[in-house]
Amino acid sequence: MLIHPMPDPVAIVIGPLSLHWYGLMYIAAFAQFILLGKLRIKQPHMAAMKWTSDDLDSILFYGVWGVFIGARLGEVLFYQPLYFLSHPLEIFAIWQGGMSFHGGFLGVVVAMWLWGRKNGRHPFDTLDFIAPMVPLGHAFGRIGNFINAELHGRVADASLPWAMIWPNVDNLPRHPSPLYQALVDGLLFFVLFWLFSRKARPRWSVCGMFLLLYGSARFITEYFREPDYVVSFAGISISAGQMLSVPMVIASGVFFWVAYKKFGYVAVAYDRPGIVKDPQPVEEYAFCRMAQQQSMRAAHWMAGHVVATIVIVALTLMVGYFTYEFLHEMLHEIPH
Repeated sequence: MLIHPMPDPVAIVIGPLSLHWYGLMYIAAFAQFILLGKLRIKQPHMAAMKWTSDDLDSILFYGVWGVFIGARLGEVLFYQPLYFLSHPLEIFAIWQGGMSFHGGFLGVVVAMWLWGRKNGRHPFDTLDFIAPMVPLGHAFGRIGNFINAELHGRVADASLPWAMIWPNVDNLPRHPSPLYQALVDGLLFFVLFWLFSRKARPRWSVCGMFLLLYGSARFITEYFREPDYVVSFAGISISAGQMLSVPMVIASGVFFWVAYKKFGYVAVAYDRPGIVKDPQPVEEYAFCRMAQQQSMRAAHWMAGHVVATIVIVALTLMVGYFTYEFLHEMLHEIPH
C-alpha cells in the first residue's frame, strides 16, 4: 500500500519570495497553451480564418484573468459558500488550491466573449479555437491538486496496488483520484479532442465536443473522488462535480444541433479589422470539404445527434456506476 508523500507545497524559495507547486502547474498549463496554440494556428482551417500569434498572446491574457477569477468564484459559490462567508479573506489565498474547473470554464467563456467583442471575432469562433488547448492545462492542475494532497479519493480496497493513505485525511486506503482525473479528464480527453478538432468543423461543434467529452469523463472519474457534497435526484445520489457535469453533456446536444442545423458548412469569411461576417461557404479553400447541407438531411443528422447525446448521458451514468461497483466488488474478493 502506498502513502501519499505529502511534499512541501513550496517548490522554490528565492529570498522573501516563494513559488508553490500549484503555481508552477499553472505556469506549465499556460505554457502548453501557447505551444499548442502555435501548432493550432498552422492547421489549414485555422490559418484560413487568419488566426495569428498576436491573437494567441492577447487571448491568453484575457484567459488568465477568466481562469483565476472564474475558478476561484466557482470554488466559493459551488463548493464552499458557507466556509468562505465565514473566512472572506481566504478567497484570495489561491496558492492553497481550491479552484473549480466549472467556474474557470464559465470565467473563460466570459473572457472570450469580451475578447471577441473587442477584436471583431464571433465568441464561438474564439472558443472553438482555444478549446483544444484546455485539457492538458487541466491535467497540470490536477497534478497540482495531488501535490497539495487535496481532492482525495474515496476509500479503496487495501489490495488495490495503487491504493494510497492520505495522512492529512485518515489512515484508510484511498483512490488517488487527482491522478485519475489528470489521466482521464486531462490526457485522454486531450487526445480524443485534438483528433476531432484538427479538421475543419462548423461553428459551435468544437465547443459541443468539449462539453460532451469533458462532462462524460468528469462524471465517471467522480465515482472515485470523495464528493464535496452529495445531491439526490429521483433516489439517485450524485456528487457536486457530477451535478455540474450533467448539464455540460446535455448542452452538447444543443451545440451540435445549432452547429449542423444552422452552420452546415465549415468555412468562415472575415474582414480584419472589422466586424465578423456571417459564415459563408468559401470554395477556394482546399480544406473546405463540406458544402451546405440540405435542410432535411441536416435535420435528420441532428435528430440522430440529439438521440445519441441522450443515450450517452444514460450510458455515462450506468457505466460510471457499474464500473465503480465492479472494481469495488472484484478487489474485495481478492485475498489479502
